[in-house]
Amino acid sequence: MRILTLLFITLFSFPILANTPYDWQLGFQEPASPVMRSVLELHDFVLIMMTAITIFVLLLIIYVVIRFRKSANPTPSKRTHNAFIEILWTGIPVIILIAMAIPSFKLLYQQDVIPEADMTVKVIGHQWYWEYQYPEQDDISFESYMIPDDELEEGDIRLLTVDNKLVLPINKNIHVLVTAGDVLHSFAMPSLGVKKDAVPGRLNETWMNIEKTGIYRGQCSELCGTGHGYMPIVIEAVSQEDFIAWVTETKTKLAMNEKNTFAKVNTE
Repeated sequence: MRILTLLFITLFSFPILANTPYDWQLGFQEPASPVMRSVLELHDFVLIMMTAITIFVLLLIIYVVIRFRKSANPTPSKRTHNAFIEILWTGIPVIILIAMAIPSFKLLYQQDVIPEADMTVKVIGHQWYWEYQYPEQDDISFESYMIPDDELEEGDIRLLTVDNKLVLPINKNIHVLVTAGDVLHSFAMPSLGVKKDAVPGRLNETWMNIEKTGIYRGQCSELCGTGHGYMPIVIEAVSQEDFIAWVTETKTKLAMNEKNTFAKVNTE
């Protein structure tokens, strides 16, 4: 009974944590972008194909074991090959691989080709925090650090809460430039289908289009030293109106700060 209860909770609860990992989670986080939705569809399709193949092979093995056991087949056949069967076991896998390759190539194209961007944001990985820059919003720039355990408030998620969120508008094609200031990092946001390596001296790019407002959480996904597990990424997706208001408010705070450091402003 306890196992059934845990299974029910795992499958049907935690709707408010859809964009956040939770205990006993199965599968991906709820998709919130076209790319992540395509990733989930391809994953489900390949999983169905794998399951069908596994069941077919298992049944075939069971049939062979029973049908050709010694007691039922005392005089085994000396046949060495069968042209028709050989054509089948060569042709069918080729067809299956083509059926998997076509949607995977479409997904790669969707991820790699960046549509006309509505805005650009630059992400810089450091040991062990993130820096965000908005070049089209008067070069707004600030740093984002993880909130330590002893400073967490009620409702905060351990290891996935930061002092300054990356605020972005919904329903906009956002061009994301990714680089690093010291060692390799990786900017990853599961709900948005984004994972791009941050390489020192190199500028990588990706894109996202967030479909709904909310808080989305990710982490650095490249081993980058002792603080690797303490580099959370938190995106706050807001409406276009709220984003414009946030930009205006942030520029005002930055203008009042003589060192132009947004992180310092928030601690005053």
